[in-house]
Amino acid sequence: MIAKTQELTRMYRLGASVIVAVNKVNLEVKEAAFVSIVGPSGSGKTTLLNLIGLNDRPTSGKVFFKSEDTSLLTDKERRKIRLQNIGFVFQTFNLLPTLTALENVELPLALAKVPPKLQREKAIQLLEAVGLSDRLQHRPKELSSGEMQRVAIARALANNPCLILADEPTGELDSETGYEITKLLLSLCRKHKTTVVVATHDERVAKASDVKYSIRDGMIT
Repeated sequence: MIAKTQELTRMYRLGASVIVAVNKVNLEVKEAAFVSIVGPSGSGKTTLLNLIGLNDRPTSGKVFFKSEDTSLLTDKERRKIRLQNIGFVFQTFNLLPTLTALENVELPLALAKVPPKLQREKAIQLLEAVGLSDRLQHRPKELSSGEMQRVAIARALANNPCLILADEPTGELDSETGYEITKLLLSLCRKHKTTVVVATHDERVAKASDVKYSIRDGMIT
């Protein structure tokens, strides 16, 4: 088991109101599984993904990562888990516009204090693996949406994570490009035994998954 949630709840205050974004969610993510979390906008998908990825802390309940209770960890320990074990892919790519594709992929390697020469070698290998060997020196504005998402996936893989969390990775893409990105994520899971969790409203992604969770109003249905 890579991740598990136990009665996971996240509330936000909005003026005098309390918004329950995630409501007592229990789920398990097994190793080398392709898991989809499916629901409409505002259903709690992104909040749940951020909780699983330790980018946010729950109001109540727990997140276990490799059987470790992360509620007992310091912020520094949580950051270390994220850096060494979890890769993130976002709907809007989140690439730094002033950096080339190669430099964007090198960034997490630099944060992990990988020597510069090895950073460059690893980043080139990853971009070649996602089919962008001829786009290494291109900046995001010079890339198509599909190419930017491929750079984002290469960046997510930089530190050999055991878990990839993808938030609406096909949401900004046309149907054909979205299909190619889905196939790429599936190949990571099947060939490299990387666990992939995708928050999506794309039914094609859901159909490709080993396990599908449906979420509405913050609750798994």
